[in-house]
Amino acid sequence: MSIQEQLKEIIDNNEVILFMKGSPDFPQCGFSGRTAQILQACDVRFASVDVLADNDVREGIKAYSNWPTVPQLYVRGEFVGGCDIMTEMYQNGDLQKLLKPEEATA
Repeated sequence: MSIQEQLKEIIDNNEVILFMKGSPDFPQCGFSGRTAQILQACDVRFASVDVLADNDVREGIKAYSNWPTVPQLYVRGEFVGGCDIMTEMYQNGDLQKLLKPEEATA
């Protein structure tokens, strides 16, 4: 299985997944830490992948998304963006609506 196939499987099998440097409990960069904090503030369960643990994943996710930086957030299989996009979406409420669409229509 190629790295791209492995990444697709990981993304498809997790409703909300964050590719980051480090872990939510021990982020290895400020941008990764910020994105994990945003997801925690949204009170949503999410999986994470430490790209520092595997260089193939680190480089592969950039090719997969055609996005040059990490962290990267995927929600229900769709690439959302990195730290700046997530921060903006969180501040204007769009991220919360994306993460919990059932609450947005209630």
